[in-house]
Amino acid sequence: MAFLEHLSARGCSPNTVRAYAYDLLHFWLFLGSRGYEWQDFSAVHALELLAYLRSVVVTGPGQRLGLSVAVDSSGQTGRRLAPSSVNRALAAVSSFYEFVILGGWGGANPIEQRPDPALARVSERHRPALGSSSRQRPVRRSVRVKTVERLPRPLEEAQVQALVEAARSLRDRALLLLMLEGGLRPGEVLGLYLEDVAYGRRRVTIRHREDHPAGVRSKSRTERVVDLHEGAALAALSAYVMTERPAETSTELVFVIGFGSRRGEPLGYDGLVRMFARCAQRAGIRQPWITPHTLRHTHATRMWEAGMRELALQRRLGHATPESTRRYTRVSDPLVVAEYRQALGRGADTSAGEDA
Repeated sequence: MAFLEHLSARGCSPNTVRAYAYDLLHFWLFLGSRGYEWQDFSAVHALELLAYLRSVVVTGPGQRLGLSVAVDSSGQTGRRLAPSSVNRALAAVSSFYEFVILGGWGGANPIEQRPDPALARVSERHRPALGSSSRQRPVRRSVRVKTVERLPRPLEEAQVQALVEAARSLRDRALLLLMLEGGLRPGEVLGLYLEDVAYGRRRVTIRHREDHPAGVRSKSRTERVVDLHEGAALAALSAYVMTERPAETSTELVFVIGFGSRRGEPLGYDGLVRMFARCAQRAGIRQPWITPHTLRHTHATRMWEAGMRELALQRRLGHATPESTRRYTRVSDPLVVAEYRQALGRGADTSAGEDA
């Protein structure tokens, strides 16, 4: 499809292109079930599409706890699309029609965006540097589903310890500890090159590259340095590189497959996910919400609770705006905790006076 080729030409990651393709598949199935052509799709049909997406039953494994169990027309049990997945599909359709307009094949977007003055008044929303002079304006799609803004779910200390101890190789241990102590995303840790690790300065450099054979990419295009002063991650990484990493491999990527016919090939997303699932299973903590990205949530929550300032945490995690970082302030807000304890103390003093 020309639209997917356009996304690739824009530099979107393979995962992004795949997600768009999956979302547009729902759209094309909707058109086929109604006998519509994409040229016939209008704002009235957008409401019909919303109702269709809310009724779709998927039979794949559910990745989130919030998905509800449903039965399709053939009697097969599955799960309905989550509200966030429905909104993502609607956004994909909207982007497709923006592409159609850009190419001169159409004149209106059926899933339009409208100015959202209410969002502009949200106190925690990121403000552009130019303030009201900025050309950025908050918008909201006219057809969408209300979603729940979920809190990040960090692991407990006992769960972290069990997970790390469940690693069967130095490579797996190094992967887990880098994501835990550095807050690295899966794509960032898999994309590390040997030259990106500075053992003497105890840090790694996260660089944006697009040459990974397995399609791994860093989410952010802003490169950054991540210090690793806790020690365990770099020690595990050094032990892996010196003693376990296949010496015959030709790649400079740090993490490679260690056995089998593909020994020495760069490790990809699928291999990392399978490794993590095995470790979680052996540790007895395997649940749908516990994924490799959970280690990043755990690191961010730890740093915030230890007193790291919001701006410093934003830079360490590589977030583009403070809004992403503020999710962790809602997990544990030191100011709220301090005032709560102070209020408890005052309540105890008042009660003591009344009893006297």
